[in-house]
Amino acid sequence: MTKTLRASASFGLALGGILGLAGTFAPSDALRGLAWGVDGLALVAASALLTVAFFRAGHDLVASGFLVFAVGQGLVVSGAAMDLARSTPSFAAGAGLWAVALILISIPPVLPQVARLLGSLTAILFAITALRIFSGVALVPTSSPLPYFAYPVFVATLGAWIWALLTDRIPAASSADAVLYDEK
Repeated sequence: MTKTLRASASFGLALGGILGLAGTFAPSDALRGLAWGVDGLALVAASALLTVAFFRAGHDLVASGFLVFAVGQGLVVSGAAMDLARSTPSFAAGAGLWAVALILISIPPVLPQVARLLGSLTAILFAITALRIFSGVALVPTSSPLPYFAYPVFVATLGAWIWALLTDRIPAASSADAVLYDEK
């Protein structure tokens, strides 16, 4: 993974994390929509870069996780400028995909353990949120306790990913990591 790619992906993750939290606390719908829109686009771009980087490095499960993450984030960003209640279906689908993505990224021993633990916890929180919305509970993206309290854990996960990228703590793939291909 090149230094430029690590820096670019880290920038997108940082921008996404900062603006995502800022949007949650924004004083107006317009500022929330702007912050969440730019946040979502930055996270999609970072996820696309990380998908390619981890795939090239031979970390197929992690790469697939970042691909699923980009799809989920695309669903979430589609509702960034909507009224919160109207954005709930796309948010629920996106949160569910975030949960799946975070598990795919966190299970293989590729990222540092702290990143994997935070990612797993975030996955659980977003899975609970998505399942509650899918079962008919009237939640919006700012409902408390969830998903509201999932966001700081999510941003901590992004921070752990950034730390892993900038300190080059991602090991080269071993043959055991190539679980999606039967190399005969």
